[in-house]
Amino acid sequence: MTEITVENTGSTAKSAEPRISSLKQKHASLESALDHEACRPQPDASAIAHLKREKLAIKDELQRLSPR
Repeated sequence: MTEITVENTGSTAKSAEPRISSLKQKHASLESALDHEACRPQPDASAIAHLKREKLAIKDELQRLSPR
């Protein structure tokens, strides 16, 4: 088993900026897909639930990465 260590360099916020930007784009993309699916004549409930779960997971990670 490989052990990974992470050093705290004090610049966590700066190093997380690209990841935060990527997550925000993905969150917006999921919102668009969710709107598209909800507007269909017969929306797929399981697809909507899956999109919502993904969106919530991204939101949680964004909150975790954002400086307080």
